[in-house]
Amino acid sequence: MSVILGSGEYRYRVCEGWGELPDGWELMDVAAVAVDHKDRVYVFNRGAHPMIVFDRDGKFIKSWGEGVFKRPHGLHVGPDEMLYCTDDGDHTVRKCDLDGKVVLEIGIPGKPAPFMSGEPFHRCTHTALSPDGHIFVSDGYGNAHVHKYDPNGKRVLTWGEPGTGPGQFNLVHNIVADDAGFVYVADRENHRVQVFNTEGKYEGQWNNLHRPCGLFMPRGKCPHCFIGELGPGMPVNRAYKNLGPRLSIVDNEGKLLARLGGEDGPGLNVGQFMAPHGLAVDSRGDIYVGEVSYTNWPSSFGDAEMPRPLRSLQKLERLAS
Repeated sequence: MSVILGSGEYRYRVCEGWGELPDGWELMDVAAVAVDHKDRVYVFNRGAHPMIVFDRDGKFIKSWGEGVFKRPHGLHVGPDEMLYCTDDGDHTVRKCDLDGKVVLEIGIPGKPAPFMSGEPFHRCTHTALSPDGHIFVSDGYGNAHVHKYDPNGKRVLTWGEPGTGPGQFNLVHNIVADDAGFVYVADRENHRVQVFNTEGKYEGQWNNLHRPCGLFMPRGKCPHCFIGELGPGMPVNRAYKNLGPRLSIVDNEGKLLARLGGEDGPGLNVGQFMAPHGLAVDSRGDIYVGEVSYTNWPSSFGDAEMPRPLRSLQKLERLAS
């Protein structure tokens, strides 16, 4: 029997077991997912084959990136049909074509900027493109900043600092941009998404979120934003209900439209999530969810240990309302 999440206009069928891998392969943590104009799905993961490509039915097409990426973290497909790959372990952003050829590299591989210096990068996390082609980088685990680059990779602006106030960050984890000239930043450990213009001016924030981790916003007028939220991160509140892990769908003003999962905490049952870290939506409205299950649920948690192997990739097929 199929498991259905959501209601009304936002109903999704969980496609159990989606994604066929060659014999002996495994994904481990799936940090990010992207979908190209042909609905091919790019899975940026921390296994032996960093970029694995499927068709929309889950059939394996190819892999690439072996020996290039140290610790995959962020991925999105730009309007230019280029893949923007963020490697927080290597402190770099690489712009690649759909076959994996690197055409632009920002950052110095293996050389982080000083911790919280504001200089790029110290474990950068994700990228976004504005309509004029500027590249925005969230930076990240060892910084509390957003950097803006021109299309050629020249830095033109940096904003942010550690803290809880407007324009401050407590783990700037993900970033998306819309066609109206706004940039949305997942300020994960402040439990919010902050909104800026492309010059870094604070415009507002979305609350009613729990550790927002993954963001996806399609291009176009008044787009919806899909948000992957991590569940509780401390032993004392891991069993709390209604905190995730879950997916939330909001309009471009942050109004909640739907929530998928998360009522009863993490799990391996169909319809549950463990650590939704990266999201993408295809041309039919289906959602692809990458989860960092192994990182978020290491075996050292003892009584909270999840049985292995863990699930790290799910597809939710949108149903007609």
